Amino acid sequence: MSIDKDLQTREIYTKAVCGKGRKFSQVTNTVTPPHAPTSILGAWIINNQYEAVKSGENVEVVGTYDINIWYSYNKNTKTDVAKETISYVEVVGLSFLDKRHKPITAEVSAVATQEPNCVEASISSRGDSVIVRVEREFKVEMIAETKVCVVVSANGCNDFDDKHVEFDDTGSDDYEDLDPDLLDDDLN
Repeated sequence: MSIDKDLQTREIYTKAVCGKGRKFSQVTNTVTPPHAPTSILGAWIINNQYEAVKSGENVEVVGTYDINIWYSYNKNTKTDVAKETISYVEVVGLSFLDKRHKPITAEVSAVATQEPNCVEASISSRGDSVIVRVEREFKVEMIAETKVCVVVSANGCNDFDDKHVEFDDTGSDDYEDLDPDLLDDDLN
């Protein structure tokens, strides 16, 4: 007797992760202080705020952050801090997308896996502004309703109560050579 004829399937709708993407980028921003800078004493980025918005088959991360430049001027005799708020839109493509999802149910979210960070600040060639190189990275997800197929037991859930599963532990040394650094959440 074939067990295949005893199998039944059902199609169900459920909410699931139907799209994922990640994007690393480097951008250049310009800050013009009130005084022509002589030297840069420090540069940092604070107050990063953003939200995710669905845009076709992409997710747009729309946000702002403040760039603060501590600089000297007047031939290194005085210092000041210049602050500028930068607006940005980062378009993140979905490298995985379930085409069977219901678009009307889609919800998107974003996480800054690398907050915007100043990696270099230099005085412009004209000498009146500061060029700031910024790195940032975002991971996005789209959750939506999608159809999945499940196998149904003809006898219901009680059919599995008397089942016993044995695991063969003779190969327990198989995992000793695994590098624990490879077990990173980012690989998922």
